[in-house]
Amino acid sequence: MDRHVTVEGALRGAAPHLLLDSLRTSLAQLYAATSADLLLVDYGCTTLRPVEPVQAPAGMPDAPVDAGPAGRVFRTQQPYLFRDVGPTATVYLPVTVRGERFGVLVVVLPAERSAPETTASLARVAETLGHALRVADRHTDLYRRTRRTHALSIAGEMQWDTLPGRACAGPAFDLHAHWEPAYASGGHLLDWSATERDLLIVVADGAGPGTPAALASTLALMAIRNARRAGLDLVAQASLTDQALYGQYRGRHPLSALLLRIDLVTGEAEVVDAGSPTLWRLRPAATERIDLDRQLPLGMFEDTVYAPQRLRLLPGDRLVFVAHGAGEPTAGGGDEAPDGPVARALTRVRHRKGADVPGPSYGRCATPPRHVAPVLVLCLDWRGHGAGAPDGDRAGVP
Repeated sequence: MDRHVTVEGALRGAAPHLLLDSLRTSLAQLYAATSADLLLVDYGCTTLRPVEPVQAPAGMPDAPVDAGPAGRVFRTQQPYLFRDVGPTATVYLPVTVRGERFGVLVVVLPAERSAPETTASLARVAETLGHALRVADRHTDLYRRTRRTHALSIAGEMQWDTLPGRACAGPAFDLHAHWEPAYASGGHLLDWSATERDLLIVVADGAGPGTPAALASTLALMAIRNARRAGLDLVAQASLTDQALYGQYRGRHPLSALLLRIDLVTGEAEVVDAGSPTLWRLRPAATERIDLDRQLPLGMFEDTVYAPQRLRLLPGDRLVFVAHGAGEPTAGGGDEAPDGPVARALTRVRHRKGADVPGPSYGRCATPPRHVAPVLVLCLDWRGHGAGAPDGDRAGVP
């Protein structure tokens, strides 16, 4: 029987908190592995932390994401075989599911068993482990506890439990997000949903720090999901969320939001800008802020009427959404100048992979000194399915 199939069956049958124990047993039997450790990235995306039950003795130490073999594999998403001095070899493998990076699997093997085909087989095992972790995470606190370098605030706990994650990938796109503070909450709103035809994204500025802002953002997120899952269009999603926020808070907690629906076949995008976060587009020859007609924030007034706008994406486009918790960064009292901190930060990272754009270092350099965190950055790399049109057909489309 295929070794990967055997490991998959063992993981399916394991208790949620015993995935690593089951995996270690399978790897020892099928690959002669002498040890296996799972390192999960922390909430701040700065450290890889080993998974161990509370009662277990200390195992591997924490590893930084920007150094060492584990950090290298996490960043590059490529397996790495290190031949130790002696009779063993260590294989480092990315644990990633549909674009979301969970961590790194570290397996020690006898040197004579460390052939390239073994590394390829173990890479499939690591991917299967990622899927198993996604399911198990709903039934145990072990993995979420591992991901903490220190305590989350209650508002931060709410935010992590309601937001969809840090990444999503499909044939036409890669989407990556990061927010600060990672262990508290800036009240940011973020969500996405993909089908065979559409990608829907919503990003909103934080309503402020603490539990009241997290509650307002959670209400808005639930309203958007409710409308979307009922099959309502983008304008109706904005209207229902506007009504829900106004009905609860009477204008005291408005949210500046951007709702976006992208046709995955054509690259045509419909946008509802409700006083939105900044939106930037990167193309080979330019970094430009996309100026949309801003409408009223969600929940500011009763029965606000929203109108959609149009945007067209071309293959190779990168969209970057920047949401600041205290509102838009400004220059001289107006909108930020094109050569402001966000534009400079985007220029510095324009040649990086999408997953490396919305990280902790970018969030700091994209935030002016007078604008302390919170900040949320979302990067969308658009490949498309033959998306876009000749330049001559783009009249009137920003």
